[in-house]
This record gives sequence, C-alpha cells and structure tokens, in this order.
Amino acid sequence: MAIQPIRLFGDPVLRKPALEVVDFDKELRRLIEDLTDTMLDAPGAGLAAPQLGVGLRVFTWNVEGEVGHLVNPRLDLSNETQHGLEGCLSIPDLSFDCTRALHVVAHGFNMYGDPVTIEGSDFLARAIQHETDHLDGILFVDRLDAEARKAAMKAIRESEWFGLERPQVRLSPHATNGLPF
Repeated sequence: MAIQPIRLFGDPVLRKPALEVVDFDKELRRLIEDLTDTMLDAPGAGLAAPQLGVGLRVFTWNVEGEVGHLVNPRLDLSNETQHGLEGCLSIPDLSFDCTRALHVVAHGFNMYGDPVTIEGSDFLARAIQHETDHLDGILFVDRLDAEARKAAMKAIRESEWFGLERPQVRLSPHATNGLPF
C-alpha cells in the first residue's frame, strides 16, 4: 500500500487548478494507486491528486462499493439539483449541506489513456462533481450559501487540525515536468 498524507484546508496546492495529464505512464498508474490506497484508508468517497500535493487532473472515487478513477474529466451536469450533506478529506470531520447537480455524465480517460464515460446520480454524481472541483482549485465550502459558508469557516478555524504544519514537498528524482510527486 502507498498511503500518503492528505493536504488540509489552507494548503495552497488545494487552490491551484491542476494540469491536464499528458503522459499515461507508470508514474500515473502509481499516482492512481496511491490515491486509491489513501482514499480507502481514510476512508473517503473520493480523492483528487491535488489533495496529495500533485497538480494533475486525476481523481478516484469509492461509492457504494464501486472504486474507480478518472483522468482529465469533463462533466455534463443535469439541471435538476440535489441538496445534502457533503464533507471532504481535506476538511476533516466537518460536513455541511451543499447543492449539486443530481445527475452527471463524466467523460475522460482511464490510467492507460483509453476514453471512458461515467454516468451517475445522487451520491456518485456528488462525488464526481466534488472531486472535479478539486482539480479546478475549488473546495465544497466555496459552493455553500453565505450563511453556511460563514458557519463552515468558523468551524474550520475552531478545528483541532486548522493551522497544522503543512507536509514537506519532496522533489522526485524522476522527470515530473516540475510537478511534485
């Protein structure tokens, strides 16, 4: 297993848009394995590469026993919405009501570069939207209404983990195009 530390709210990497994956290679497959192992260990319903400090457009999910991943996602969202509790591994132990599209069709690639389409509703749709937001530097608290966002920020500031030292970024000995792995 390759469980990695999860970056917490306040870490700048969570606010930077991730770059498109262009190399579907062994390093990408190792990243997806690390994401999957870390997500399952946490446990969580999803985990995006920026949450491990890697600025690439890839995420994993674990919803209703289905574990998967998606690289370079593009989403088509329904106009119908759902409202429900949402949490985040980068904002531990806190959840708030958040509005999302009820249905999603996600287009992207698997770890080998093969095109894939994932269709989901309800919780899977929520997880896919949440993780894709991470790839754009958006956190679910950004999607809350003003009153809920104020309550969320207060809860974050009062949490035990807020302001903890951020993990050190290690430089890879491999060619990573300037991205930390």
